[in-house]
Amino acid sequence: MGGEKFRFLFWVSSISSLICLCYGYVPVNNYLINCGSPTNLTETGRVFISDKLASNHLTSPNEILAAASNRNSVPDIYQTARIFTGISKYTFSVARGRHWIRLHFSPFQYQNFQMTSAKFSVSSQTHVLLSDFTAKSKLMKEYSLNLTTDRLELTFTPSANSFAFVNALEVVSVPDTLISIDPSIAGRPGTFQGLSRQALETVYRVNMGGPRVTPNNDTLSRIWEPDSEFLIEKNLVKIVSKISSVVYVPGYATEETAPRNVYGTCSEINSGDNPTSSFNATWDFEVEAGFKYFLRFHFCDIVSRALNELYFNLYVDSMMVVQDLDLSSYLSNTLSGAYFMDYVTESAKVSNRIRVSIGPSVTVRTTYPKAILNGLEIMKMNNSKSQLSTGTFLSGASSSTRKKNVGMIVGVTVGCLIALVAFGGFLILFKKRGKGKDGHHSKSWIPLSTTNGTTTPDSNVTTTSNSSYRIPLAAIKEATNSFDESRVIGVGGFGKVYKGALQDGTKVAVKRGNPKSQQGLAEFRTEIEMLSQFRHRHLVSLIGYCDESSEMILVYEYMENGTLKSHLYGSNLPTLSWKQRLEICIGSARGLHYLHTGDSKPVIHRDVKSANILLDEKLMAKVADFGLSKTGPDLDQTHVSTAVKGSFGYLDPEYFRRQQLTEKSDVYSFGVVMFEVLCARPVIDPTLPREMVNLAEWAMKWQKKGQLEEVIDQSLKGKIVADSLRKFGETVEKCLADYGVDRPSMGDVLWNLEYALQLQEPVVVDGDDDDDDNSTNMIGELPLRFNDYNKNHGGGETSVNVSGDGKGRFEEEDSSVGDDVSGVSMSQVFSQLVKSEGR
Repeated sequence: MGGEKFRFLFWVSSISSLICLCYGYVPVNNYLINCGSPTNLTETGRVFISDKLASNHLTSPNEILAAASNRNSVPDIYQTARIFTGISKYTFSVARGRHWIRLHFSPFQYQNFQMTSAKFSVSSQTHVLLSDFTAKSKLMKEYSLNLTTDRLELTFTPSANSFAFVNALEVVSVPDTLISIDPSIAGRPGTFQGLSRQALETVYRVNMGGPRVTPNNDTLSRIWEPDSEFLIEKNLVKIVSKISSVVYVPGYATEETAPRNVYGTCSEINSGDNPTSSFNATWDFEVEAGFKYFLRFHFCDIVSRALNELYFNLYVDSMMVVQDLDLSSYLSNTLSGAYFMDYVTESAKVSNRIRVSIGPSVTVRTTYPKAILNGLEIMKMNNSKSQLSTGTFLSGASSSTRKKNVGMIVGVTVGCLIALVAFGGFLILFKKRGKGKDGHHSKSWIPLSTTNGTTTPDSNVTTTSNSSYRIPLAAIKEATNSFDESRVIGVGGFGKVYKGALQDGTKVAVKRGNPKSQQGLAEFRTEIEMLSQFRHRHLVSLIGYCDESSEMILVYEYMENGTLKSHLYGSNLPTLSWKQRLEICIGSARGLHYLHTGDSKPVIHRDVKSANILLDEKLMAKVADFGLSKTGPDLDQTHVSTAVKGSFGYLDPEYFRRQQLTEKSDVYSFGVVMFEVLCARPVIDPTLPREMVNLAEWAMKWQKKGQLEEVIDQSLKGKIVADSLRKFGETVEKCLADYGVDRPSMGDVLWNLEYALQLQEPVVVDGDDDDDDNSTNMIGELPLRFNDYNKNHGGGETSVNVSGDGKGRFEEEDSSVGDDVSGVSMSQVFSQLVKSEGR
């Protein structure tokens, strides 16, 4: 009898929602639960049923129904809550297909339960929705799950010594066509396969140019927030509203895609009556790093008076995803037609921001530049472990099961230790067999030397025992928890980078490549070959590698402070002082100078950029990522002819034009990095006005005017000594010369940077100074005569008379490897390949 009454009330709930909306989609399942309440109530035109009447759907060890004593300021569904002191479960019979799962939380004090301190997890049979979750204020969490069975279980699991609660929940069917087409990948060609299998969490649903849309004005009971709080420059847009003009073209967007209140309003760039204006409007959204995101853009041309008047570009995180978008051509020459576009971020987000920009077309000219955006939805996608949250998830295993698991873990651990010992013996035997008759290694593969720091006769390669060994795949999996997605700290062209820890506690960065990529294989070999040749305090250190089971894995020491780029922009890290920035530039220049001069042939890095300069816990800089590096020309040659590779914005234009690579190509890229350090902005930013998009071109204009102080990072205003800035600017200007012959050597750059540092803050050399000998500012007294390349008419190489070896090498860098890393424990010299962009 109770079950029949419950089904009847849910039928009434569905009908009441339909009557309220008067049109639209009727969900097959429409479970609306008012948790902890003895009565039903109506909220936003929908009837929420008491979970006392829905008790046959709830399994819980305790019956705790909480009611607030005085909460007149919150809606009725938040006046009560169901409290769970043990693992509890709501079970629903459902039709297969995609559903909204909405969980409502609003904490309050009930007896001894202070809900703001509750900590718990929520999961379905297939996905973890919340882990280690704590609600500090009223909020609603919305998920979209594609259910493949006729049963849905929502399990609430309290954390240790805590409890769980929920005020209301919804399980509502959505049209199968709502999310059905494989979306494009933002920033590159191709589509994302398998979106239908993804669980999604709504992070943002925004109505551009319009007010808040409530559930009773949306056929799927969604909430759309205004865009004003996300706009970076509010004065760059104007609001347009023409709701009555919206047309739903058959085969495209529908009322369920987004309501008229969304398509009928927009934010349009405010170009006024200036036909030459060129700027972008940008919205900034905070997201959780470590996940991919599904983005749905809603468009409706309510600003044009005729067809083909509106052409604009769409950007995601400074990447152009649509160029010259003409909505009327997409919609069969329909004006004011509702349209949407779906994209997925290419890889798991490294930063915690998503920026969306619109701007007028630069190739198709119209009377007045225009660009619009009507609505935007941003949804988090589950990771490879079917999680939408990366906290600790506690399963409902019994104590006896947990004891069995502990025993299993101990057994597996002991077995792995035995296997590792056996593998070590096999590895030694294998390496002995891997040598040819002459005692040298096979040419088909070059494993790292195990000669404990000695030099092999055939290659003059000096390595140390700390980095010269293969690491078993089992050990790497243990270090990274089997490549747990929550440990991803970076993604680059080669692959993902994971944070891990070896058995001895050493923190490591594990770079896992794509074994099917031929370019990845080439980079993998190059990285090992290069890093096994060099040991220097300003070059990243390689611990080992793994090539088992077609894997390409490189293991580096972990670098505590990540990339230089992350300290300049795109994160909430503390601002670097000018002295710190100069010291980082000096350290990086030392590493590159060593590459260019430290062997019989120079080594050209070929991918110098701020993302490849890493910082340890003391902000000491190390150059990283040698996957594109190339051995330089012989003494009787001027260049190496090779295909152009590098990163856009840093690429030497002469190398690009002539495909002739020299050390001066690194010098050009380093010059771009120096401007990046000074201005603290991306080298290419299409969200800015056209003349500011390219950092090198923009800053160089001000340098040539003698007004470089106009473009420096705002946090440095008034804090740079004028002579130091002048010397820095002159150095960058020479680095960015059009022709390599006019650029300085890295030795020249290094000396001028050290000069700029002394102009900023003179160093007093004290014999009793206890500072770390790795500090970059410990440069001693400068010689009376500087190698100022501005006086060098040829602009080419100039000698640096420091060590007297004629190579321009410093005494400290010309010493033995052991001297070079003295006073630095290997655990201090961490390195991490955090890659925020591909090549």
